[in-house]
Amino acid sequence: MRSNGLSLPEGKKQKHGRSLWKRQPTRSILARAEPVLWKETKEEERDRKKMNIFRLAGDMTHLASVLVLLLKIHTIKSCAGVSLRTQELYAIVFATRYLDIFTSFVSVYNTFMKLVFLGSSFSIVWYMRYHKAVHRTYDREQDTFRHWFLVLPCLVLALLIHEKFTFLEVLWTFSLYLEAVAILPQLVLLQRTRNIDNLTGQYILLLGGYRGLYILNWIYRYFTEPHFVHWISMTLSLSLNLLHSWIAGLVQTLLYADFFYYYFLSWKNNKKLQLPA
Repeated sequence: MRSNGLSLPEGKKQKHGRSLWKRQPTRSILARAEPVLWKETKEEERDRKKMNIFRLAGDMTHLASVLVLLLKIHTIKSCAGVSLRTQELYAIVFATRYLDIFTSFVSVYNTFMKLVFLGSSFSIVWYMRYHKAVHRTYDREQDTFRHWFLVLPCLVLALLIHEKFTFLEVLWTFSLYLEAVAILPQLVLLQRTRNIDNLTGQYILLLGGYRGLYILNWIYRYFTEPHFVHWISMTLSLSLNLLHSWIAGLVQTLLYADFFYYYFLSWKNNKKLQLPA
């Protein structure tokens, strides 16, 4: 090897080499170690998952919708106008989405909300199926939407379009697709019965509001979190798989649009909410 004119003893060379390495900027050292494709760091991941007002409002609206339905069932002892088939789909949604509660811990808030939605969804199904007073008010003849036909297509879609082909990831993706269409039996039931009581109307309104607030959450993060913008651009350039949660959320919100319209008209005209036949 050719020399630059400066000769150092062997021991000095090693020490000098280490000092040269230490003087290099940390950024240049890390740049050499970075892979060609961008990978989200833990700090960026925490930043991406941080809470904002729209996400918190969405969670609280979702929680309020569940509390309104439980209030109706528990205090009035009535589930008139409520679709058991939709509630069964929601129970499947939360059971498959929150399986990671046994394997990972994010925060006390996160775990608490998971337990609340799991417990409330199964308790609603139990009330409607097995509580004698509540079950007598269930409109079985009108609630005939074949909801199990929604499960298989959502499962097949989750097997085809997902972020990672793992058991938990596929089930989580499946829960997103199923949640997007789980409200269909409820909307069909309301259209058949037409007359909607206040608590049932508020329940549907809060459910739709929850999805709308989550869309605002994505928009807010796009404009306020640089790492979120970077993550979106990499998602679009590498794969469309990570867009499933956004698409499912948009589809679910659009399904509520017709209900929102008639709810607004009833509120504006101070009349009882009725859906067209």
